[in-house]
Amino acid sequence: MAVHARATAVVGLALVGTVSVGCSGSGSHAGSGPTSPASGAGSAARGGRNNPAPAPTESNPPGDIPDNQAYVPYRPAGGTFTGFTVKVPEGWARTVQKDITVFTDKLNTVRITAATASAAPSVGSVTNTVVPQLRSQVSKFASPKVSEVNRHAGRIVLLTYQGDSAKDPVTGKVVRDAFERYAFYRSGHEVDVTLSGPVNADNVDPWKIISDSFAWR
Repeated sequence: MAVHARATAVVGLALVGTVSVGCSGSGSHAGSGPTSPASGAGSAARGGRNNPAPAPTESNPPGDIPDNQAYVPYRPAGGTFTGFTVKVPEGWARTVQKDITVFTDKLNTVRITAATASAAPSVGSVTNTVVPQLRSQVSKFASPKVSEVNRHAGRIVLLTYQGDSAKDPVTGKVVRDAFERYAFYRSGHEVDVTLSGPVNADNVDPWKIISDSFAWR
């Protein structure tokens, strides 16, 4: 009887060892599988139903002027002619050279040129004189279109076209720009307001605000 009891005990210990090893292997596999509690918690933390992933940051196309952009009146202090005012985006950098004033910010530009003129510009004069000049001055000048439009200052001549910007001195990149050139005239004086920015930018409203704000003084 003693021998039989010892044999039974040995067999029992062997079975216990086998079961322990099997449980140990099963536990290791579950911990590394996709259904383990730790894995599930990590998934929830990264963006589960109760913890949604953050929405991507929205960004406007390059050159888009913000909707909340403020505008301030610009009145030239000197030059050939100072009898006008026009609103320009607040905070933009300004450079002045005789009768040319330029406001710039990133990829957008407002260029204001005042000059004496013997006659008011027309669709024909802009087509026959201004377009050839720009064709020789603007890199890859294209798609010129001349028309008459109404603004608060009256009926004026609008020239739209496209061209390449100057090469960025830092990045070396060249941007394809769209241009709107408004020619205002009164009593022997012409003021041209040229607005430009990347062709894919949606600046219809800002350009309308600026061109509509022009007024003679």
